[in-house]
Amino acid sequence: MIVVDTVADLRRERRRLTEPVGLVPTMGFLHDGHLALVRAAREQNPSVAVSIFVNPKQFGPSEDFATYPRDLERDLRLLEEAGADLVFTPSVEEMYPPGFSAFVDVGPIGEVLEGVRRPGHFRGVATVVARLFNLCQPQRAYFGQKDAQQCVVIQRLTVDLGFPLDIVVVPTVREPDGLAMSSRNVYLGPAERVAARILSASLRAAEEEYRRGERDADALRRLVRERVSQEPLVRLDYVSLADASTLEELEEIDRSALLSMAAWVGKARLIDNILLG
Repeated sequence: MIVVDTVADLRRERRRLTEPVGLVPTMGFLHDGHLALVRAAREQNPSVAVSIFVNPKQFGPSEDFATYPRDLERDLRLLEEAGADLVFTPSVEEMYPPGFSAFVDVGPIGEVLEGVRRPGHFRGVATVVARLFNLCQPQRAYFGQKDAQQCVVIQRLTVDLGFPLDIVVVPTVREPDGLAMSSRNVYLGPAERVAARILSASLRAAEEEYRRGERDADALRRLVRERVSQEPLVRLDYVSLADASTLEELEEIDRSALLSMAAWVGKARLIDNILLG
């Protein structure tokens, strides 16, 4: 496994990789969710490239950029075991050299849900992803369904800007009790970790009602809110039931729909979702 931290070295080593190349962009502090992306890329491509970069442009001024968990040595060990061929670990200055001023605005699809709570977040995500696509020139790129809105944004970005690659969305990887794996789970204390189970449990309850024939979107949103309200350590931010492609809120579920939520558990803000239909 080759590890590089400059754009020049990345371009040199990228030319040596056997095509096609699968890219897995990450912010590090890897868990099984990230490694599932690497394994999927390994199965589908002769070469796998991974980026580790905590992107400051997708963090708001009051968010956890400075304290976001990092452990590069451990990450590299896990990536070697998972079969990565090339790992790009740039500094902020390498990714955004002096004078860098170009940004990618993804439009309305980045201004709802997480985009409302985190202004500018998806502009930062789209900018770094577009830069990684240009630098790494992959034929496939891998993202996790846990970050559902991010997946929709990146799929739209890829189509609109004409990137010649496929976006592969890998199902959410969960802990045995249902909690979606996240680097921010490390922020949870023991009692908060137990309380956080209500997020996936409430989504599963709504999914069961959908399977029983419930198609009223408000009824399913209300079910999720009521379930979460039973857990005093969890403060719900939002519940959304939207078109899975456009993220427009639905009144009736008559197409593929994304049921998503965000909640505070202690100092950790966690997101989760499921697809209906």
